[in-house]
Amino acid sequence: MGKTIEKRQRFSDERFELLRKELSNASEICAEKACIYATGSFGRREASEFSDVGLFIVSLGADKEDRHWLTNLDGILIKADLIIATKKLSFPPFSGDGRFLQPHTAQSLIATTGTEADDATNTFTARLLLLLESQPLIGKEVHTRIIDDVIAKYWSEFPDHADHFMPAYLANDVLRYWRTLCLNYEARTSEQTPTDRAKRKLANYKLKHSRMLTCFSALLFLLDLYVKSCTVTVPDVKKMVSLTPTSRVNAVAENSTNEKLTSVTENLLELYEEFLSVTSADPSEQIRLFSDEPQRRKLREQQSRFGDLVYEALHSIGEGNRFYRRLVV
Repeated sequence: MGKTIEKRQRFSDERFELLRKELSNASEICAEKACIYATGSFGRREASEFSDVGLFIVSLGADKEDRHWLTNLDGILIKADLIIATKKLSFPPFSGDGRFLQPHTAQSLIATTGTEADDATNTFTARLLLLLESQPLIGKEVHTRIIDDVIAKYWSEFPDHADHFMPAYLANDVLRYWRTLCLNYEARTSEQTPTDRAKRKLANYKLKHSRMLTCFSALLFLLDLYVKSCTVTVPDVKKMVSLTPTSRVNAVAENSTNEKLTSVTENLLELYEEFLSVTSADPSEQIRLFSDEPQRRKLREQQSRFGDLVYEALHSIGEGNRFYRRLVV
């Protein structure tokens, strides 16, 4: 693991712990019935001093008669505690004016899987990020229990196919999430000013690095397991979930004798370190950087190369394999 990644991990953990200590009210309300988990740069353990904290609140309770249910007032008090604490610690304001802090239930994350309601209720994003890049801020045991329940949904057919289980259900959702991110980027309009264009290019730069690695590090990890064992078990996917995106890439490389893969992942992580260095700057400096055409062209070439390396890593593991074919077609 490179020095920049290790530095970001230490900073993220320290900042995260400071926030946790400020949330005594939220911790008391959530006790044994809900969790709060971070996604984004804090979920990946690669935050900088300018990073905001993306949070999801999920309770175990299925309905108002369940003692594990968060009431509406509980939700208001939790959100108030989070807003006060993040403001005290000088975190940037919550994105969307806090609208993504709406509590979910574990049942809703599971029941909406594959349904039309999945996107409309934001359970799709909450569920995928829970598995791909989440760190528990409050309620670690509840967080683990919800992960187990979500995985059980995706692995429901495992008992009948234990010796050749292909995790296509989860892989399809990961690919859908990635393509949704790409579509959302394309749908954003308004490039009226040079600053608007620079912000858009910066968003694309982040999409083609951190978001790409979040999704495809998971697919790389699952593909590697399937190629080696012709199946992927529940403990296998739990291991994948427990790792950050960069750690997944490292784990695949360290458990491989494929020299090409080792070289590709080494280059991949080096480029990712460069990305982290660029995005550690003040936001205004990042916009200035993407307003400069020669610099923007250089960074665009870097993000294209990063995508090439992600593909090469997948191809070097999966060429000729059924699961790899399913990821492509």
